[in-house]
Amino acid sequence: MGEQGYGIDPAIVQSIATDVAAVLADGTQLAIVVGGGNIFRGLKGSAGGMDRATADYVGMLATVMNAITLQDGLERVGVPTRVQSAISMQEVAEPYIRRKAIRHMEKGRVVIFAAGTGNPFFTTDTTAALRAAEIGADVVFKATKVDGVYNKDPNKHPDAVRYERLSFLEVLSGELEVMDSTAIALCKDNAIPIVVFDLFGPGNIGRAVRGEPIGTSILPSP
Repeated sequence: MGEQGYGIDPAIVQSIATDVAAVLADGTQLAIVVGGGNIFRGLKGSAGGMDRATADYVGMLATVMNAITLQDGLERVGVPTRVQSAISMQEVAEPYIRRKAIRHMEKGRVVIFAAGTGNPFFTTDTTAALRAAEIGADVVFKATKVDGVYNKDPNKHPDAVRYERLSFLEVLSGELEVMDSTAIALCKDNAIPIVVFDLFGPGNIGRAVRGEPIGTSILPSP
């Protein structure tokens, strides 16, 4: 949503698409899990009085809107893309099929996973960890609005310290707000490293993929 209060900023979409195109040009296979918080957050809807499951389903539909928007941005910079949705909507997206997703990636396409896991009570963080395990991903990159994991909220505490490396156990035992505990546990159980970095720095996606020191790395051992 960029600097807007909600919705989609086309400039941000194109910036992400340009960075993804550069990564793909280097021969990297890439799948993307999108959230929907710029349009609707299930937890916020639930806090406002909505039934939690209903609110989560609305949030899942918001992710489909983001996925289709990102698909358009990617294809405008020449990146072949497929959207797979965990909720059936055949007019705008393929159903999620693991083997088909892997085949798309082998053919050089970016696969965008939409609608979370298709189930309420699961976050898009958990979706990312689950899909990563299913397709045999080497690493999960959490592209977010902060430049890594801190010991406390850097927006509220000027003395907050950013970690360069953490173990899964340190994240879980320290209750660090990286991803929800289900996502962390899934990555831990499947030995999938996580890199948390700032999405909005130009070229940051490529830096993260190339293994440059950026953000915070979460590894099986510190």
